[in-house]
Amino acid sequence: MSLLVVGLSHRSAPVSVLERATLSADAQIKLLQDTVAAEPAGEAAVLATCNRIELYADVDKFHAGVAELSTLLAQHSGVGLEELTPYLYVHYEDRAVHHLFSVACGLDSMVVGEGQILGQIKDSLATTQELHTAGRLLNDLFQQALRVGKRAHSETGIDRAGQSLVSFGLEQLAVGTPVDTWARGKKALVIGAGSMSSLAAATLARAGVAEIVIANRTIDRAERLAQILTEGDDTHVLARAVPMDSVPVELTRADVAVSCTGATGLVLAAETIAAAMDGRGVVAQPGVYEPPPRFGSGAAPGGTHARSLAGEENCPLDLAAVQPGFSVMGEAAVAGMDAATLEQHATWVDNGTVDHREAVRRTEVDAELITALAATAATAGRIPERRRPEPVPSVWRPEPVLFLLDLAMPRDIDAAVHRLAGVRLVDIESLAEASADAPMAADVDQVRRIVSDEVEAFGAALRAAHITPTVVALRTMAADVVANEIARLEGRLPGLDDKHRAEITQTVRRVVDKLLHAPTVRVKQLAAEPGGAGYADALRTLFDLDQETVASVSRAEDSTSKKDRGSA
Repeated sequence: MSLLVVGLSHRSAPVSVLERATLSADAQIKLLQDTVAAEPAGEAAVLATCNRIELYADVDKFHAGVAELSTLLAQHSGVGLEELTPYLYVHYEDRAVHHLFSVACGLDSMVVGEGQILGQIKDSLATTQELHTAGRLLNDLFQQALRVGKRAHSETGIDRAGQSLVSFGLEQLAVGTPVDTWARGKKALVIGAGSMSSLAAATLARAGVAEIVIANRTIDRAERLAQILTEGDDTHVLARAVPMDSVPVELTRADVAVSCTGATGLVLAAETIAAAMDGRGVVAQPGVYEPPPRFGSGAAPGGTHARSLAGEENCPLDLAAVQPGFSVMGEAAVAGMDAATLEQHATWVDNGTVDHREAVRRTEVDAELITALAATAATAGRIPERRRPEPVPSVWRPEPVLFLLDLAMPRDIDAAVHRLAGVRLVDIESLAEASADAPMAADVDQVRRIVSDEVEAFGAALRAAHITPTVVALRTMAADVVANEIARLEGRLPGLDDKHRAEITQTVRRVVDKLLHAPTVRVKQLAAEPGGAGYADALRTLFDLDQETVASVSRAEDSTSKKDRGSA
C-alpha cells in the first residue's frame, strides 16, 4: 500500500472554483466512507479548510488511485470532473508526506506561518478515527504532521512570517494602521459561531473593540461565544448574541463586520449593505472623511457649487433618458451621446452658449482632421504626436465607515460590495492577492529544513515498519522450532529432571537468538534506507516464511494500534 493525496487549494485553483468545491461536514463524511469502500483505497482522510480540499488515501495502485480519488472529489464537491481536473494536484509517497508536513507548518498557507491549520489537521484526524477510516499509515502520518508543525513553531520564528488569516485580514482592513489602534473603540459584528468566527471574535476583543455582537442561526452557540468573550481571562469586552434576522439592523450600528458561515449562498447581498449604509443615519464621521455631496444638494467635490439640472431650462441633455442613480455630470450618464451634444452640455455647464450649427461644423472639421492624420500615418508610419496626453484623474471615493471581512468559502458577502462608497471589503480573493507579495521571514528556510529532515525520518520509520512483520514472523518460526526440538528431546530423555530441562531449553534459545540478532538488526537498518523495501521479500524467501503468517502479524499490529487509539 502507498500514500496518495489528490487535492486543490488557493495555489492551484481560482477562488471561484474553490467556492463551488467546498465540502460540508456531511459531504466530508460521505466522501470518506465512499473512499474506503472504493477498491484502490484502504484508508482515507479529508483535510478541508477555507482554501483547500485534500483527500489522502492508502492505495495499492497509483493510476487507479488517482482516477478514483479525483472522481470522488468531483462527485462530492459538485464540480464536474472535466472542470475540476485542471486545478487538481497529486502527490505520492514521500512527496505526499512532504506536502502534508509543509501544510502543517504553515508553509502552504495563504498567510505563511499561520498556526490555525494545526487545529484543522487535528480535527481531520479526529474525524477519521471516529469513522474508523484511518489505519496505521494515516494515523501515524497525521499525528507526526501535528508534531512537525508544533516543532516548526517552537524552534523557529515562522510565526513572524505571517499571522492567522483573521489577523492578516484585519491588517488589510486597517491599511497600514496598527490593528490595535484601528480597532480601539469600534463596534464589531461577527456573523457565525464556528471556529473561524470564534477566532475572529477573540482577535477583535484582544485588539480593543468596544462591543461585539454575535449573530448565528443557532442562537445557543452565539450566546455561548458571547459568554466566553465576556468572561474570558484575556478578553474583557461587551458581547451579546442576536439571531441572524437581526443582521441588517446591526449593520447600521457596526463599524466592522466579520462573516464566516457554512452557508452555500450569499449571507450579505450588496443591496443589504447598501441599505445598511443608507440607514446609518450619520453619513459622516468627524475626523474620518467628508462624504461626497449628492448632486444638487450642496458643494460638489472641488468646492464648486452644483446645481440641480432637473429644473433647469435650455439644458441640451434629455434628462429623462439619464439612468437613475448617476449624476448627469458623470461619464456614465452621457455615455453614447454624440460629440456635438456633449460639447453643448459642457459649454452650458460653464454658463456659456454654443450654436448647434457651429458644433456640427466643428464635427465635420474633426472628421477632415482624422482623415489627414490617417494619410500621414500611412506614409510616415506613425501619427505625429501633438502633445502629451493629459493624466487621467483618479475616481474620488470617501473614506470607509463600514469595514467588512469575509473569511468564508464559498464567500458570504457579495463581491459587488467592493463598488459601494463608504465600504471596504476584504475577502479570500483579495487576501490571496495581498499575500502573494508578502515578504517571508528568514526562518522559513529553517522550517523547510525541518520538514525535509522529518520527511526523511518518517520515510525511514515507515520502511522499517514495513519489514517488522517479516522479522516478527521469522522469530515466531524460530521459537516454534525451539519448542518442537525441546519436545522431541523430552521424548528421548523421559527421565530428564526439570532443572536440566530448563537449562537445555535456555541454552537452545540463546543460540537461536544470537544467530538471528545480527541479521534482523541489519535488515531493519537496510530496509529503512531508500529502496530498502525489497529486503522484506528477500527475508521471506531465504527463510521460506509463509506470507499468510506475515500478514496475520500485520493485522494483529493494526488491531492493537486501533485499541490504543480508542483508549487514548
